[in-house]
Order: sequence, then structure tokens, then C-alpha cells
Amino acid sequence: MLTAEGARLAIEAQQVIGLRVVRIAAGGSEAQNEMVWMVTEKLAAFTEAAATLATGGSTQKVVRRYRARVKANARRLSRTSG
Repeated sequence: MLTAEGARLAIEAQQVIGLRVVRIAAGGSEAQNEMVWMVTEKLAAFTEAAATLATGGSTQKVVRRYRARVKANARRLSRTSG
């Protein structure tokens, strides 16, 4: 079941994807750095989520943490894009 918080995560993630596409399409060192950061961040987020669930944490906690990461990315990418 998709919760309201999960739906918000999906919408917010789409916004970050759009900002990242613009950054990557522009090319150059910023694009390269963003791609490396994106992969590194995804591995860290997966590891954190797995640890949360393995230690009895809820999926809601995982979604809240993902939303915090997505919001931080949106702020970072908005500040430095254009």
C-alpha cells in the first residue's frame, strides 16, 4: 500500500531526477561529479535502509529518511543549477 508519505517521496524524487538530468546533460566536471555522487549516495541510502529494516525499523522510517535525503538533494541542486 502506498502511503501519502510514499507518494510525496515519489513526487519529490521526480523533481530531483529532473534537476540531475539538467546537470548531467550540461556535461563537464559538474556532470561527472554528480554522477559519482548519485551512485555513492544510492549505495549509502540502500545500506542505511537495509540496516534500519534488519534491526526492526519500519518502512515508514525508511521512507522518512529517504525523503530527507531527497529534499537535501533538491536544495543542493536548486542552489547550484543556473
